[in-house]
Amino acid sequence: MISPRAWLHRYPREAWLFLAASFLNSSGSAFMWPLTTLYVHTQLHRSMTEAGFVLMLQSLAGIVGQFTGGSLFHRVGAKRLIVGSLLLQACCMLGILLLGNWYLYIGFMIGLGFLFNVSNPAIQAFIGFRWKEQRRELFNIVYVGNNLGMAVGTALAGVIAAISFHFTFLFNSVSTFLFAGFFFFFMRNMSHDELVGSMSEKTEKRSQGSMRLLLRYQIYLFMALGSAFIFFSTTVWNTGVAPHLTSSGMPLAAYSWLWTINGIVIFAGQPVTSWLKRLVKQNLSSQLVASAIAYGGGFGFMLFFHDNYAAFIIGMIITTFGEMLIAPTVPTFISEKTGESAPFYLGAVGAITSGGRLLGPLFFGQMYDAGGIVPALTLATVVSSAAVVLCLIHASFHRERKGRVEASGKTDS
Repeated sequence: MISPRAWLHRYPREAWLFLAASFLNSSGSAFMWPLTTLYVHTQLHRSMTEAGFVLMLQSLAGIVGQFTGGSLFHRVGAKRLIVGSLLLQACCMLGILLLGNWYLYIGFMIGLGFLFNVSNPAIQAFIGFRWKEQRRELFNIVYVGNNLGMAVGTALAGVIAAISFHFTFLFNSVSTFLFAGFFFFFMRNMSHDELVGSMSEKTEKRSQGSMRLLLRYQIYLFMALGSAFIFFSTTVWNTGVAPHLTSSGMPLAAYSWLWTINGIVIFAGQPVTSWLKRLVKQNLSSQLVASAIAYGGGFGFMLFFHDNYAAFIIGMIITTFGEMLIAPTVPTFISEKTGESAPFYLGAVGAITSGGRLLGPLFFGQMYDAGGIVPALTLATVVSSAAVVLCLIHASFHRERKGRVEASGKTDS
């Protein structure tokens, strides 16, 4: 077993600085996003339908942002793209804080959805390029750290909002400004060429147009569709499970407790996911298949035992392990398999996945209104099972020879 001291020295000091900055940024983001609809309803005096409409526009802008961020990474340069998009995000949040106008709020929220998703694939690509030899572990640490930051921020958000909603936007804006400042100083002496690699390889990859990259569907398409199906099914928590629990007479705390369990499992369940990864010999495609199976199994379990609250606790635990397998695996796979085209594919996969999150609430809302929790969980189980098939198709394109797998394991350990 690795001692805490040895574990700390396992990664470069600059990687720990990035992880700390990312943690603070995710904590700041959590001050705003959970309270968006509440802010619209109580402060701007608009209906929940209007709030949902703004979130839909924000999600649509996010899909465009994912493609844009991935496409501009090499053209604009990592530093300009990341720092610029983060600074503009912070300005949008300040705009919401200072200008309490409904129509300006819509514009700022659309801008935030676009800009956040411009920076997201760029930051993922930065991790993959900067720490190539340790990116498997670092993608996972970033995922765990960001979830921990979200948990801290969400816990404080309600307290801060009770004082003033303006403080939630202020703290989010400040944390984003600081994150932009971190990247500015961190990359001030780092050229784009130094970050991404050799000139000869870069020139060859950049000569390929976006359409030509998209036609290499074996690399990304079935993985992206599988991820979209998975994240489509996860929206059943908000538009199926939540109303079911409250309509059954349970307090709101019963639903929030499920997400507390989610955070605990993400943090405490790392030894289990490490064992699962060893079980599949660190094969990334197999991890995606295992993730889809976990989601399908978790939702299926809740479907058969939905009359008991304990079924939702167990279902949350099972699906959380699925989340822990897929969240760091997708950017790791793309970074390892696509080289300098990684930013483009990270954006493409992110956009397709966002489509699943966008459509999920609409379909699950209709299913729940039509027949309650049973049709909603049935749909979640079926869609998650379809994701297993898509991930298996993806895995069939990327069978790894035993020697290559062992070599990869030695490199990334």
